[in-house]
Formats: sequence, C-alpha cells, structure tokens
Amino acid sequence: MYRRRQTLHLALHCTDDVCTVCVGMPKTKERWDFRVAPETDQLVRQAAATAERTLTDFVVDAAVIEAERLLADRTQFVLEAEQWNRFVELLDRSPQDNPGLERLFSKPSVFAAE
Repeated sequence: MYRRRQTLHLALHCTDDVCTVCVGMPKTKERWDFRVAPETDQLVRQAAATAERTLTDFVVDAAVIEAERLLADRTQFVLEAEQWNRFVELLDRSPQDNPGLERLFSKPSVFAAE
C-alpha cells in the first residue's frame, strides 16, 4: 500500500545572536472545493476505498504525484558523471561568435515603436 510522504518543515528563527531551528509537520491551511462528474466521483471513491485510504488522502496524493511528475523536468535534471562533465565544460567555455545572431540583433525589432 502506498503511503503519502510526510514533509517536515524547518523554520529558522533568529533574534540577536541566537538562531533556533524549529521542526514541525505542515498544518493544513488550504481547502479545495470543486465539482466533478458523478462517474468521476464514483471511480475515485472506489479507488480510494480499494486502497483503504480516505478520499482526501487519495486525491491529494494523486495530485501531488502528478504535479511532481509534470514539474520534474522543469526544476531538476539528472546526468551521469560523463554527461555532467560535458555539461560543465560547455557552460565554462568562452562565448563563440554567431554571425546569424549578430545580423538578427543589428536589425530594428518588429516590436519597437516606429
């Protein structure tokens, strides 16, 4: 059975010369309220019951998994050591002349006011 990952929240509070780290579980602050078709409701409720989970846990977990999947390639990427070395090499190399870009930027912008 899949169990939702619990995320601990760290808060750093500093006063004068003293800093304190507080560790805690997130508190539920937001409420989602939306309508679904009866068929969708029945399907999701049946799946949640089959997984022996509450409807809220089931829906939130599904939404989080999909959000993480969708955002993964926009927030992080994983490279093997050889690929990483090549990537760093490309970032570190000196800029190269690009005649096409020079021509493009030498023309007035189509968005510029005349």
